[in-house]
Amino acid sequence: MKPISRDELVYGFTPEPGLVALEHAPGETADAITLFLRRDGQLSTRQEPFSPFLWMTKPEWLADFKPAPAITRLAGENPYRVLARFPTWATLERALAHLRKSSGRTPSDPGAPYFVLRDPVQQFMLDAGRTSFRDLLLPDLEFLFLDIETDCGPGREFSNADREEDRILAIALSDGQGWEQILDGHELDEKAMLKKFVEIFRKRDPDIVAGHNLFKFDLPYLETRAKRHRVPLALGRDGSRPEVHASRFNAAERVVSYPKTHLHGRHVVDTYLLALIYDVSHRAMEGHRLKAVARHFGVAAPDRTYIEGREIAATFRSDPAAFRRYAADDIRETAAITPILLAASFAQSQLLPFPLETVCVRGNAGKIEALLLREYLRARHSLPAPEPARTFEGGYTDLFFEGLARDVHHCDVRSLYPSILLRERRNPRHDSLGIFLQLLSHLRDFRIEAKARSRDPGIAPAAASRWDALQTTFKILINSFYGYLGFGQARFNDFDLAAAVTEQGRDILRGMVAKLRELGALPIEIDTDGIYYTPPSGLDAKGLDRFQAEFRAHLPEGIEVEFDGRYPAMFSYKMKNYALLEDDGTVILKGAALKSRGLEPFLRDFLRDWVTLTLQGRSEDIPAMIARRRDDVAARRLPVAALAKTEMLTDAPSTYMKKRETGGKSRQPAYEVAIASGRLFQAGDAVSYYVTGAKKNVPVHANAKLAAEFNPAARDENVAYYLAKLDALVKKLDARVPETPTPDDQPTLF
Repeated sequence: MKPISRDELVYGFTPEPGLVALEHAPGETADAITLFLRRDGQLSTRQEPFSPFLWMTKPEWLADFKPAPAITRLAGENPYRVLARFPTWATLERALAHLRKSSGRTPSDPGAPYFVLRDPVQQFMLDAGRTSFRDLLLPDLEFLFLDIETDCGPGREFSNADREEDRILAIALSDGQGWEQILDGHELDEKAMLKKFVEIFRKRDPDIVAGHNLFKFDLPYLETRAKRHRVPLALGRDGSRPEVHASRFNAAERVVSYPKTHLHGRHVVDTYLLALIYDVSHRAMEGHRLKAVARHFGVAAPDRTYIEGREIAATFRSDPAAFRRYAADDIRETAAITPILLAASFAQSQLLPFPLETVCVRGNAGKIEALLLREYLRARHSLPAPEPARTFEGGYTDLFFEGLARDVHHCDVRSLYPSILLRERRNPRHDSLGIFLQLLSHLRDFRIEAKARSRDPGIAPAAASRWDALQTTFKILINSFYGYLGFGQARFNDFDLAAAVTEQGRDILRGMVAKLRELGALPIEIDTDGIYYTPPSGLDAKGLDRFQAEFRAHLPEGIEVEFDGRYPAMFSYKMKNYALLEDDGTVILKGAALKSRGLEPFLRDFLRDWVTLTLQGRSEDIPAMIARRRDDVAARRLPVAALAKTEMLTDAPSTYMKKRETGGKSRQPAYEVAIASGRLFQAGDAVSYYVTGAKKNVPVHANAKLAAEFNPAARDENVAYYLAKLDALVKKLDARVPETPTPDDQPTLF
């Protein structure tokens, strides 16, 4: 097959601009897709015909199905060589039921003799070669940012929409362009507030609804309270209510189950999920809640009003002005972080056959497969079956040094595995059309162009941001092509090729480490395609240039490195867990061990202070800092919020009790204190507890107490327990940094 033009391969082959949303429009005899288009700020709609389809190994599987589908025999020798089309989605679903029965295989079974995409919008976009937002920028779209504040009954840790008394206290809204409105519970009862919210929502008519933790909190809460008051939550462009279905989202090793909400004709964007994706690559956020994300991106106002979650309801009653300031700051931060976090997904929507809200949560393997399927469908070519999953040796990661290092540099192999694939010119064995490498090559070239344009000094800031978002999204996709080869559910996977590429990558990286040592540098850590190291001591600028040039010269053809980071200090804790000091004094923590979100807040604060002092070369101040921390604990000066752990109840307490009684669950502090409190806790409630007693070694479940029951006038926290935890952390950290420094002319200080 001749090469496909770059624009068609990357952006689809129907270049109509302004597409902002699509919706399936079922019919009795024929289906259609409704297109929502925005041009010159105006929204219009139209419908186009849609014929649902599936792939099969042979037409006989539907020989006795009525009405008979339209059959197209596909080119090539891959197993799925028949395309069957149906007049309606309902007919397709009946055909699937027929195929399940006749073949004994479900649609999700890799061995099924048929293959179907269960999303009508995705099917249409694939078939029509359409992508979203062509010729549009994020500011061209209508946004509505949403955040709610809720009541919480006395002694509770978290609001629960099913409790009658936990009403909505405020609904904060913004368009991100200067318009804001806060519906305040001081002025409106809950029913009137919900009615007003729906009225404003429909008048603003947003293309995108965005908020932080929308799926798991704000939208379900609004829906539950609206049902209580019989207020129709008519938020769809057709006046429909939210459509909700259970979904799961993967961010590296983290799996998030959530109720995914769709609003007809719009996109729902949850910046909490986007923050999780962002942190998979950067591993630098202190947390993923709104305030932490806003601080990370530097968009938190200096005079921002902060109120602890458990104090919001009390502040609503005692200080209405502070409550309103807090709600306003929340919605402003939501509006500020959204374009930052959404930029990559928005850019991907301009090339992928998925709606934006799907792009935000779809894995990279699914995105790459969609690009491949689009071209195979256009070429009317048969599809392969996925190879059975098998294991193979992974990438090269290693830790060479633990402790503190000064003048640390980082070099990154530019797209190591994609570079090997392009150098070797190897497509997956079942990619008969050779689309895989064409896509990879086009995306790489496009990324280089986009990166250069984003750095053009004469370009407008908005355009520079767009090009930077494009180069970032291309980089993410480019680096995922290798991973796609080794994904068990990928239709074009190739485990032999994945293993061969990984082996070459390991050899190249080992050669890089050896070359660094040969040149007098000290490697600290290598992770797949990047190396932290200290260069030879005493190099001036020219010497550093010569060092880098000599290092580059040894690399194989087609393999390039970027020297993309230099840090005054690095604390290497353990593999994939380290802290970096930047020139401006900023400390970046990477890895779960140094963030330790499972620790009590006072220990997390201590850990950050310890690392900061260590990186700043102020180790002599650490003993005094430890003494102050110990004294604060011993003198009972810390607030209970600093001592308490907060955990979410995944089961109802009654379910936990049944599991415990049958031996299926050990005693867990959060559940034990919830049950002992005598209050009605439900699945989804958060429980904060602290530890009481007098000895450092106590069973936590038997000595835990609700933080809400803490009495500052009669403090009963277990001082010995908390001191022991602090001392254990100090000992653990000290073990990483020996006390005796080496001479200053060595690459490391400790």
